[in-house]
Amino acid sequence: MRDVFVAGAFMTRFGRHFDRGLGSLAREAAEGALRDAGASPEAVEFVAFGNAAAGILTGQEMIRAQTALAGSGLEGAPMINVENACASASSAFHLAFNAVRSGQHDVALAVGAEKMNVDDRNLANVALARAVDVEELVADQGDSVLTEGAGPLFMEIYAGFARDYMGMSGATRHDLAAAAAKNRFHGSLNPNAQFRQAVSAEEVLASRMIVDPLTLFMCSPISDGAAALVLGTREAAQKAGGPLVRVRASAVRTGRKQGPDDAVPRAAAKAYEAGGIGPEDIDVIELHDAAIPAEFIVLEELGVAADGEAAGLLHDGATRLGGRVPVNPSGGLLSRGHPIGATGTGQLVELADQLRGRAGKRQVEGARIALAENAGGILGGGSAVAVVTLLERMHAS
Repeated sequence: MRDVFVAGAFMTRFGRHFDRGLGSLAREAAEGALRDAGASPEAVEFVAFGNAAAGILTGQEMIRAQTALAGSGLEGAPMINVENACASASSAFHLAFNAVRSGQHDVALAVGAEKMNVDDRNLANVALARAVDVEELVADQGDSVLTEGAGPLFMEIYAGFARDYMGMSGATRHDLAAAAAKNRFHGSLNPNAQFRQAVSAEEVLASRMIVDPLTLFMCSPISDGAAALVLGTREAAQKAGGPLVRVRASAVRTGRKQGPDDAVPRAAAKAYEAGGIGPEDIDVIELHDAAIPAEFIVLEELGVAADGEAAGLLHDGATRLGGRVPVNPSGGLLSRGHPIGATGTGQLVELADQLRGRAGKRQVEGARIALAENAGGILGGGSAVAVVTLLERMHAS
């Protein structure tokens, strides 16, 4: 198996792009990543395209990559469409990584794109409601849920996670608010973030209640955007110049309908094993904070904090820029935004930029090992899919 490197990375600004379609966003990201890699579209031998909900949100099924990337110069390249809930983009990255690692291709492109803000604002809720076992959902709420949506279904689920975690750990509502404020501060430094205004913990607590204990500022927004990465051999990455970023590991695991909620811990364990490192080696993390309790829960699932002790990392300043292991320097899903089919590659573009020393005011100085955790859907009592990716900054020689 060969080493795989990030040769190019680019993301659009995440936000509410009412004047743009899925193809416009996807092409901007793909063309930007190729430009960053110093590569032409003709050099791309394989494309993995992550998208979660275009079938519902825009009506485009089946050939999403082929339509979205039409006019990009990539026509004719092998394209695989990847739908894996909110982990669609990181799953596409996993396929592109393995395409190069296996020796089948020398240059591959991973794209994640989502257009969630459409004329019918309820369609986003309809799409998100289908990231669970639909038969069970219909049995519980009736057939209308498939056309009307299930309201803030995922925020209700995350609120339950928050209450359980608070009961287990002793964490408080103010702890949740402080973590959200930390990510809002990070997002204020990110020109690609949907929200760029820092807020205090008190302002987080004072924002509108969504589902107790989650307020509006503790929940990720509805977003549009795209992000892409060019993966290749060492030679391809060296042509792009700058510090080399190697993909040290990529692991995907599926949740269980019956049994423990352990998709994230199992994906992390596999990534650590494949990468030959442990959680103590991580310098910077992007994790899937669709709602803020995930920051605490996932840090413990990753082994970065012991059970019940993630809030202590926050209080010590360890997870803030300048701390021992900054978490979500991009602002995370809360501030950078959460265009569900693009979130995974958005995380990886951020980490590639961090390792290449080009993250600007949010730069994590000296970062060498980065971890991304991207999860999607709900199955049983936890994530239906989890992807953990490790990136490493290497010397150019």
